[in-house]
Amino acid sequence: MADPHDMGKVAGTWFKVLKKRVSASLDTHKGMNMSQNTSPTDATAPNPTPLHVVCPHCHTTNRVALAALGDAPTCGKCHQPLFTGHPLALDEAGFERHVSRSQLPVLVDFWAPWCGPCRQMAPQFEAAAQQLEPHVRLVKVNTEEAQALGAKLGIRSIPTLALFVDGREVARQPGAMGAADIVRWTHKQLGP
Repeated sequence: MADPHDMGKVAGTWFKVLKKRVSASLDTHKGMNMSQNTSPTDATAPNPTPLHVVCPHCHTTNRVALAALGDAPTCGKCHQPLFTGHPLALDEAGFERHVSRSQLPVLVDFWAPWCGPCRQMAPQFEAAAQQLEPHVRLVKVNTEEAQALGAKLGIRSIPTLALFVDGREVARQPGAMGAADIVRWTHKQLGP
């Protein structure tokens, strides 16, 4: 398990990176009503910084103030928690929606049910989700069910982790990893 002190430092650094990205994103969306949010604690905050977060339950895109990510925000449509601490199982359409609409980094585990190393890594990926959320969304894509997506992305071996930021793949790591290694690798890829 990762050292909680290191996690705090990394979360603080990633918070700064997210804040810069959101500011840049807001500059490109002038004229849009970006002051809406779904977290009750944000409603009274002056000038909350919204971040697009896709709901893991109904796949609606929500606006959440960056400072409220850790306050258990809920979806404005289905009222379910936006963060569950568990990886999401997504099909191709769900993958496209989360990667293209979320302003959070998305870490994807491409796997298959017949793959022994994939099954061994599943609890490790689950543990990593508990450590990385709410700053990174973790999802699983079954390459047997989403073969077109696997082919489109050139997934040649499984398990393969791929990290997406702003809708683009920024890093890829084939092979099974432990939870601490997944967390460490993700933080290294996101950088300061």
